[in-house]
Amino acid sequence: MRRIATTFLLAAFWVAAAAGADVSGKWSGSFKATGPDGESHDGTALLVLKQTGSEVTGSVGPHDGEQHAITKGKIEGDKITLESSDGGVVIKLDLVLTGDRIAGDVTANGEGRTMKAKLDVTRAK
Repeated sequence: MRRIATTFLLAAFWVAAAAGADVSGKWSGSFKATGPDGESHDGTALLVLKQTGSEVTGSVGPHDGEQHAITKGKIEGDKITLESSDGGVVIKLDLVLTGDRIAGDVTANGEGRTMKAKLDVTRAK
């Protein structure tokens, strides 16, 4: 019985620790995009996030002067999914939170083209 109680307490601790992750704030870093022709492009990335429970809102873009509203956003454990739209281009981000770092894949579809990118940002101090 004591072993079962200990197991439940440990499980509750891990659930509470995972639920305690809050991605609210500014995250800055870089992305490496690959266009449909295979040409790659490096750039800056800035995410401004606000987390309420499992919902994530805010904006994404290359810098403060160019941000696009997040239209759908959620966090489940360490997985973050965001979606934004910019004049007919839909941007989807499938990311993973590891400490003060968020990294993952970005796909932009629109205007008859698809672009893929790798995103890597850290929490701004």
